[in-house]
This record gives sequence, structure tokens and C-alpha cells, in this order.
Amino acid sequence: MDTKNLYSLFASSNGVSIDTRNLISGQIFFSLKGDNFNGNNFALEALDKGASYSVIDDKSILNKNQNLIYVEDSLKSLQELSSHHRSQFETKIIGVTGSNGKTTTKNLLHSILSQKYNVIKTKGNLNNHIGVPLSLFDINEDVDIAIIEMGANHIGEIRNLCDIAMPDIGLITNYGKAHLEGFGGFKGVIRGKTEMFEYLTQNYGHIILNNDDELQIENCKGDLAVTFGEKSDSEFVYNYIKVDDDLIVKSDNYEFRSNIYGDYNFSNLASSVTIGKFLDLTNEEIQKGLDLFENDSNRSEVIKIGSNKIFLDAYNANPTSIKAAILNFDKEVTANKILVLGDMFELGEYSDKEHQNVIDLIDLENYEKVYLVGSNFYKCNTKNIKIEKFHSLDEMNKSFNLNDFNSMNILIKGSRGIGLEKLVNY
Repeated sequence: MDTKNLYSLFASSNGVSIDTRNLISGQIFFSLKGDNFNGNNFALEALDKGASYSVIDDKSILNKNQNLIYVEDSLKSLQELSSHHRSQFETKIIGVTGSNGKTTTKNLLHSILSQKYNVIKTKGNLNNHIGVPLSLFDINEDVDIAIIEMGANHIGEIRNLCDIAMPDIGLITNYGKAHLEGFGGFKGVIRGKTEMFEYLTQNYGHIILNNDDELQIENCKGDLAVTFGEKSDSEFVYNYIKVDDDLIVKSDNYEFRSNIYGDYNFSNLASSVTIGKFLDLTNEEIQKGLDLFENDSNRSEVIKIGSNKIFLDAYNANPTSIKAAILNFDKEVTANKILVLGDMFELGEYSDKEHQNVIDLIDLENYEKVYLVGSNFYKCNTKNIKIEKFHSLDEMNKSFNLNDFNSMNILIKGSRGIGLEKLVNY
């Protein structure tokens, strides 16, 4: 079945589902495949649970129910259907990609732009080849703006997501050492993320360009770039100011204040303010959005437990973000410091070197204690008595207790798979 005919069925359905465990009656089920599952095996179950149709790419089961729809590739069919759906509306699409700060920027934008427009955003971390199509299905005639986060770990994926979502506005938060294994190194990261700029240039979209980032300037070939930054030749010029724990971006005589933590978020804050201005929000509307901003849990959180202050950033980690977190922590906190670091994933052949680089970065004179969690950090060369290593979080929990500390500042940073956020509960 072609996309237009499938869309006529979708228009009278209750949406789409890719998981029979949370399927709603009247939805169209898409039989996607992965390394450890085959959705075709659940197509009939989906119909039994109330799906209006099941889209399959396995001909062997086609004759078992009249509401089975065969396509050559269920995933491609889902993507093409979502793109067709997106094209039915005048909703403006903002694409957000980058190695670090995508979700924070997405949430900042949503909070700001919602003060004037009806805005939706990517839910959670649905930012890949499956998540982006699912997010696009949330668009309807009442939605003015959709903020679509785009993640990738291989060259070509951002371009594919742009072809599906067709963004009108886009930004790259930064180029960092994330997913080095899939991208084949840092040059691959740059090439992969730049696909956002290339798409917008070719399709006359607007690039939101960090004019302080030389790599972005070097890789942006479009004439429609809207520049921001501290440089005086930026279209939107900001001064970056830190007052207590608040970040402030000053534009002309107006100070946009946010309680988001970490100097590395200045550019995320500034890009979000820039898009607000570009889309005709007043300064007061932008500030109201910043006042109402709430980031996802485990991202740049500051938590007080007893006399201890915890700086929790345990949603994800890569060499760029973990170094930025340590340097910011060293800048902001001068005494009674403890560092808890968890492994970084998807680094491939670069893993040993990048983990050792992090260890070598740490100025141990600044810390009471440094804890390393995970098999990669465990292999690192560490001889200082201030450093204690554990193979896993479970092993660490047998000897680590927050109640043993008084008036300490504790930075917790690591990849989600390590689960360092659980330390707060322990």
C-alpha cells in the first residue's frame, strides 16, 4: 500500500502504535524489527487487542487476517507516513541536534515559545529514526510549532531525520566527542551533525548559528544564518553573566535570567532566547518562559540533602560533556569537593584513551575524594590514594553512603547506563 492510501486509513484511526503492550484501540500497529525482536510476530496480537490495522513486511502472514497491510519495509512506511502527515499542516518545525545540550535546549525552547504559541516537543528521548516519526504524529491543525530533537550515532542519520521532519529552523548545540565509535572519530561527528546545516541551506531554512563557535562558522555555508553570541558582529549580541547559581544573557539593556546550572549552558540559553526573538516574542514573554522552565530529571540538577550539596548530571556523558562539567565544578566550587564519575559509552577504540584523559584532567588537590564507577574507568591508571574505583554501582554502594559526609559539594556525572542518579536515593 502506498503512503497516500495508508494516510487515508490513518486519518480515521486513533494514531499509530509500535508496541502491543500500550496499544490503544483503533490505532494502526506498525511491525518494526530490531536486533532482538520482530514486530511481525505481534501483528495478529495487535489486531486482537483492537488495532484497526497492522502494517507488516512479512508476506508469510498476510492471509491470516484481512486487516493486515503489507509494505516492503514497515519502518520506512512509518517514516514516510509521518513525513506526509507533517506536510499537511503549516506547523513550523524547529530541529535541534548536537553532541551535548539537545534536550536542555529543546525544553528551554518549549518553555519560552509556549508563552505565545501552541507548541509541542519531542517526548523524552524519542529523537532517533523511530522517535522522530512518532513525535511528528502529534502535530495537528492547532499546533503552531513543533520542536524536534534529533540524535544520531552514524553519518547520514541527521540528514535522514531532516528529510522526514523537514525543519524550517535548526541549530546545532555543539560538536563534541559523543558516539565516536559510530561516527568513526571526531571528524565524523562534525560531518554528521553538519547535515542539519546542509539540509537547511538546500531547503532555504533558517540556521541559528553560534557565532562564538569556530567549528560552526567553518561548517555553515548558508546565507540565511541567524547569528548569536558574544562577538560584536553577531545579529543578536549577548553578554554572559553569572550571579550566584543563575545564568544571565544580557541583550542590550535587558537581562534574561535562568536558574539553569553550568556555564556550558550559556550557549543553550542564548540560542533559545535568540529563537524566541526571531519568532517575535517580547523580552517579557521570553523571561516568563525562563521563569517557568523545568529541565528533565538528572540533567544539571542541584540537590541539597542534609548539609551536602549535590550537582547531579547523570543522564548522559561523553568526553566533551564530562570535561565541561568538571571544569565548571572547579570554577564554581572551591572547597569540600567530592567527584563521582561513571563510564562513558559508545567510544569504541577511543574508550581507553578518553577515559584516561578525564582522569589526567582532574586536579586532585581540589578534591577530598574521587570515585570512579564502571569497567572503563576501573582500567585507568590511577595511583593517588584520593581515587577509589569500583567495577559497578552495586559494588560502590557497599562502601559509599552520603550520610558519611558533612557539608560536602558532590558532582555526580556519568552515562545513564551506570545509574549514578541512584546514589541520591541511597
